Amino acid sequence: MLMKRKRKIPQRKCVITNELKPKDEMIRVVRNKAGEVFIDEQGKQNGRGAYLTIDAAVFKEAREKKILNQVFKTSIDDSIYDELDQLVSE
Repeated sequence: MLMKRKRKIPQRKCVITNELKPKDEMIRVVRNKAGEVFIDEQGKQNGRGAYLTIDAAVFKEAREKKILNQVFKTSIDDSIYDELDQLVSE
């Protein structure tokens, strides 16, 4: 008898809440080698990634504390935070 193996669900840690959650419940923000910072909806782009829980309160805290600036060691344009806010409102 073969036992069916349960697929492991990839977990990621939110940079704001420090909670481990399934990857599909989070949004990834990436900084690539060229220094560009953008939202990676598929989670497949090359570069350093930071995960945020998809929640308006989390995005608000990220904007207020400029968390992504610290994570990526660069200054992040407000348009990134605006895009995050739009994702929650959809």
